[in-house]
Amino acid sequence: MPDVSVRVVDVYPYRLRPGGQAEWLVLRRAAGRLYAGQWRVVGGKIEPGETAHAAALRELREETSLLPATFWAIPSVNAFYEWTHDRVNLVPAFAAELRTAPTLDDEHDGLAWLPAGEAALKLNWPEPRRLLLLADETLRRGLPPELVVPV
Repeated sequence: MPDVSVRVVDVYPYRLRPGGQAEWLVLRRAAGRLYAGQWRVVGGKIEPGETAHAAALRELREETSLLPATFWAIPSVNAFYEWTHDRVNLVPAFAAELRTAPTLDDEHDGLAWLPAGEAALKLNWPEPRRLLLLADETLRRGLPPELVVPV
């Protein structure tokens, strides 16, 4: 029977344009890195003793140098199967409103701010595409207070 694991997090950064339309940040992985050349969202491993939301904030700060103005849990998870480890991964997903320009770490060599549909098309995997579109829809409908995580 496969293991079920919660060991990594995803963060979907966005900025609000005049009029309230969101643009979503996607990052291109640098040469020589895992997933080199792919467009991805912020993500990383949960450290021992760390909560998922604390890991998400840490990864956001490490990869963009920023802390969010608003930070919230997307009401779904990224789920995928890793056959090499016979493991089902459940990945908590968060969205983070940024109000200043990011400074990328050495894991990334490019960034783009895009409307949700365009940003989703840049992502290689179906679950991150789905979650980005869900986050955009949730934001447009208004954030339920129970999703907002204190920063």
